[in-house]
Amino acid sequence: MASEISSRYGEALFQLAMENGAVEEMREEALALKQGLADNPDLLIFFRAVQIDKQEKRDAIDRMFQGFTKDMRSFLKLLVDKDRTLYLKEILDTFIDRCNFELNIETATVSSARPLSEADMNRIRTALEKKSGKKVILTNTVDPSLIAGIKVTSANQVTDVTTAHKINELKDLLLRGGLA
Repeated sequence: MASEISSRYGEALFQLAMENGAVEEMREEALALKQGLADNPDLLIFFRAVQIDKQEKRDAIDRMFQGFTKDMRSFLKLLVDKDRTLYLKEILDTFIDRCNFELNIETATVSSARPLSEADMNRIRTALEKKSGKKVILTNTVDPSLIAGIKVTSANQVTDVTTAHKINELKDLLLRGGLA
């Protein structure tokens, strides 16, 4: 049920953005809102609180998100009115995915044993963009257990060229008796 609701509302928000030619702008707002929810979990608790009446929540939306488009604020108010704020994160994810598809954007995560330099990230981004034909938005996560190398995870592909991965492959080969 949750994914159906998230899908339906996320798609409706996307259609609204398309109709108004505001896909990029509203995508940026959705990303900012998603980050705001991650940074301030009390915000989601506020929207879900049954003790706070809907008008107070609607007024808070106007105050907190006055820099957002009227459409995004109206959409958030609709979620309050329909008691759908429980699904807000998933709705935003659906909406952002649809926007990324429309705008030919792919997101990818580069995991490495240490933080990568901007130059390294740009080289990886350029290679991925050349390979996929899409604009690539990269994030770097640090995982010391990788030892060295990088692991790139995108929508449906994982490229693992880490030392930890190579060690595991050698271990599996030795355990099967492959290098005897």
